[in-house]
Amino acid sequence: MDRSAEFPRWKAQCLNKVDLSRKGCVDEDVVDLVQLLNTREQFFTTSSCAGRILLIDGDINGFEVQKQNCCWLLVTHKPCVKEDVMAALKKASGNAVLKFEPLVLHVQCRQLQDAQLLHSVAIDSGFRNSGITVGKKGKTMLAVRSTHGLEVPLSNQGKLMVTEEYIDFLLDIANQKMEENKKRILRFYNCLQHALERETITNSHHKIKEENNPSCSPKKERNPAEAHSKCILEENDKDIENDDDDNPGLSVTVFPKDY
Repeated sequence: MDRSAEFPRWKAQCLNKVDLSRKGCVDEDVVDLVQLLNTREQFFTTSSCAGRILLIDGDINGFEVQKQNCCWLLVTHKPCVKEDVMAALKKASGNAVLKFEPLVLHVQCRQLQDAQLLHSVAIDSGFRNSGITVGKKGKTMLAVRSTHGLEVPLSNQGKLMVTEEYIDFLLDIANQKMEENKKRILRFYNCLQHALERETITNSHHKIKEENNPSCSPKKERNPAEAHSKCILEENDKDIENDDDDNPGLSVTVFPKDY
């Protein structure tokens, strides 16, 4: 079966589905990026989250809170203040955990070369944990992710284990990560626009050449991941090089006492 021929049907089915997310719509900070992808025939988004700060309450299993078995005390896609966290913590009865989760975007691609192009743009834009998977049915999926998250336990069985001063400190870090996340989303959008424009121009030139020279053998196509021009300025390169993952001041991990 030609999977490329099936792609338009998969796209129509996905985009016509009801949004079953908690919010029920695409996050404001990623709307333009999602629309850009969905208006191109070779892509469609299957899920997205622009990034968020949240406080959840539940049981910690292997130092990770299982979201499906917990209570969401607070969630925001904007910078967070201590007063909101302290008010939410009063409702905690288990193990409350403060988290920052960066952009997560899943995009189904028509062909592997389309996924390679998008993957290259994502990596260049700072989303270094992005990856491509090909399913059993031939569906090619790109997951856009980065590694600058944050997850810190604040309470145990409803008892606050840290000071308000420390919560202030954590929120400063989380809000900085949120700001950096927004910069990376904008960088991704701009670089993707540039890459798609170059791809369109290149394809048009190839088509004109073939029409004018029907007897000519087509040249071997370059890998789209190599063909697209990087549009990141030096200052953006510096931002990525100084990734939060390499900065101990912006990476906090707290373990239970008996770890």
